[in-house]
This record gives sequence, C-alpha cells and structure tokens, in this order.
Amino acid sequence: MSDDLLHHFFGGFVRLHVLYHADQEAICGIDMIEELRRHGYRLSPGTLYPILHQLEKNGYLACKENLLNGRRRKNYRITAKGRKLLGHARAKLKELFAEVVDDGAP
Repeated sequence: MSDDLLHHFFGGFVRLHVLYHADQEAICGIDMIEELRRHGYRLSPGTLYPILHQLEKNGYLACKENLLNGRRRKNYRITAKGRKLLGHARAKLKELFAEVVDDGAP
C-alpha cells in the first residue's frame, strides 16, 4: 500500500477519534496527541493542530480559550453539526466493520 493512501486512511481515523473524544468531554491538542499515541498514532503538534483548526473551521468543533497556569489553552467540544457527522460515520464504520472484520456476518 502506498504511503499516501495509508496516510489518507489514518487521517480519517484520527478525525473520528477527535470527534469521538470531543463528544465525550472538552479536549485540547496536547492531551489528544497523548490519547492518539495510546492507539499507535504518532502525531506531532504540527499535524494535529491543523486538523483541529480544520474541524473547527468546518463547524464540527467549537473552541473555547482558557488560561491555565498563565498559558493560553484551547479546549474543543463537538458541535451539533459534528455530532451529526459522527453519527453518520459510526453507522458507516459499523457497516464496514461487519463486512471487513466479521466477514459479512450479521
């Protein structure tokens, strides 16, 4: 498999992780990098932050800035539009999982 195609697949998985966690609680970039690392993804801030900004720009995440120990910290939460997208993605993921992993078993 080409690196470009693999990168494209993983980019989608990362976005799903971000939306899922932002639906559970407010997330920040550095904590999300650590969470993704637990799942085997090695993302730098230079990779993750543009993803967060893109999701915010497209209306899937909302950002609120806070000060923590004198430092500015952006926390992201999923929006209604993001929750709708996540719901559609979950349905497609379940269908794909049944077909690919469970070999089409009901």
